[in-house]
Amino acid sequence: MDVKKKLTVLVCDDSMLVRKKLRNQLLALAEMDVLEAEDGATAVELYRENKPDLVFMDIVMPVKDGIVALEEIRELDPGARVVMASSVGTSQNLRRAIDAGAFDFVQKPSTDARIANIVRRILEEGDHA
Repeated sequence: MDVKKKLTVLVCDDSMLVRKKLRNQLLALAEMDVLEAEDGATAVELYRENKPDLVFMDIVMPVKDGIVALEEIRELDPGARVVMASSVGTSQNLRRAIDAGAFDFVQKPSTDARIANIVRRILEEGDHA
């Protein structure tokens, strides 16, 4: 994948294994900075400090769930691109994520092709700020 600008991506999931798998999927696509958070509260703080180009956010997490974190990130940056991820992809979770301003939604485990498609969309859209 041809990257003119080095992307910064925040991966937020309470599972270290899920974070590692997604980090590896992302780094296989292009050189990018990948930040990691294990809960929604940490994700909001890392977003505030780094303003990443893209966020992958689990819905069900301790401390602060992904929907609440998404809402707080969108308050900080209405143009934030947050992809919600869940292994319990109920229509209720999908509706809540869309209502809160999610950029996209992925079912876990996510495929390499699905992740590549999302990153490609971000690169094609360019800066949102």
